[in-house]
Amino acid sequence: MANKGREIPVYLFTGFLESGKTTFIQDSLADPQFNEGEPTLLLLCEEGEVEYDLSRFAHPNVQCRTLQGQEELTEETLARFQKETGAERVLCEYNGMWLLDAFYNAMPPSWRVFQEVFFADAGSILTYNANMRQLTFDKLQSCEMAVFNRCDDETDRMELHKLARAASRSVEIIYESRDGSLAYDDIQDPLPFDLDAAVVDIKPEDYALWYRDLSAETDKYEGKTVRFLGRALTKKTMPSGFIVGRHVMTCCVEDIQFAGLVCLWDKANVSKLAADQWVELTATVSNQYHRIYGEKGPVLTALSLTPASKPDPEVASFY
Repeated sequence: MANKGREIPVYLFTGFLESGKTTFIQDSLADPQFNEGEPTLLLLCEEGEVEYDLSRFAHPNVQCRTLQGQEELTEETLARFQKETGAERVLCEYNGMWLLDAFYNAMPPSWRVFQEVFFADAGSILTYNANMRQLTFDKLQSCEMAVFNRCDDETDRMELHKLARAASRSVEIIYESRDGSLAYDDIQDPLPFDLDAAVVDIKPEDYALWYRDLSAETDKYEGKTVRFLGRALTKKTMPSGFIVGRHVMTCCVEDIQFAGLVCLWDKANVSKLAADQWVELTATVSNQYHRIYGEKGPVLTALSLTPASKPDPEVASFY
């Protein structure tokens, strides 16, 4: 195969129809600073309203290939496209109606996603999210940058900010006005709990946000005392501890998962726990290795534990 052994950078552009992907890719390939002449595969997974003008590209180095349906999105097809074009990099305009796992699972071994950017029309993305939340969340959760274009004075940037932050705490958010001017998001995201309190109280409605923040920045919680509601799950393999947590829904019912944490407690107390019960737990946090994780992670040490009623709703979410 051409370029065997070479790592092929992939630039992945996601979003729904008429979200601005084509225009951005067209302008990027017309820019000699981005397009220096290396053989490039432009992989199209849908046909948008805007057509590419290859004559505008900075170099005649770009060859297009189009997938007519998701059934064509296979490793064999992508490898064939790369061989036919001799591509040393790939720009992919992805279909907003396809889940991203389909692309990642189909990538040839040498392909590496160098950048993933999500585009959205500021006037329609909230409607898309209301009707197709799973597809919207799927694109936002892994992208490095979210570009909300066609913004005007009526655009509710806070709602767009909340949409992006619900999926990712780290995504860079950009608002593009109709005149092409850009504004970088500077809305502060204060956590809904006081990290400086003697005991950090996590409200039931904030569990999902806290769990994600704790998992992403465990060191920030080192030595702190937290209190929250969760299900205590005992395991025979953990005589001096248990798993505590809640089910969390990121975007839809299909992706509900148990978001649990290791909690250490002395054997005598653990033996008194029911196999699965709701508790109010007060515990200290440390960032350390535990075999349950197989790596370092947030490990709780119980200070006190009392039976509690399950919260309503029982499943935590980011909304």
